Amino acid sequence: QVQLVESGGGLVQAGGSLKLSCAASGRTFSTYAMGWFRQAPGKEREFVAAIGWSGRSTSYADSVKGRFTISRDNAKNMVYLQMNTLKPEDTAVYYCAARRLTPSPSDSAYHYDAWGQGTQVTVSS
Repeated sequence: QVQLVESGGGLVQAGGSLKLSCAASGRTFSTYAMGWFRQAPGKEREFVAAIGWSGRSTSYADSVKGRFTISRDNAKNMVYLQMNTLKPEDTAVYYCAARRLTPSPSDSAYHYDAWGQGTQVTVSS
């Protein structure tokens, strides 16, 4: 069993930056692909970014490409999402997810089998 705990959310003005962190429990974190998803009120959960087990392979939603950067530190069991040039439409609850059976990143929420509780990001205009 793996537990994921997100942190780093908050209120920021448009154009600002935030860095989200996700702490994972367990000894086999380095074998997982990890992803970030978000869900805005009244909308479905959507893919944001994903990273493979080694950190060399990454994937981004078109809406965040060039603004967000996903990274991981396997020695610390951590995955991060650096968010720059934030826009009001980035406002959502952000979730960290683990894909334990396959080490490659995926943009499908169905491929992830462990989820954190989420952290709220609010971008004011």
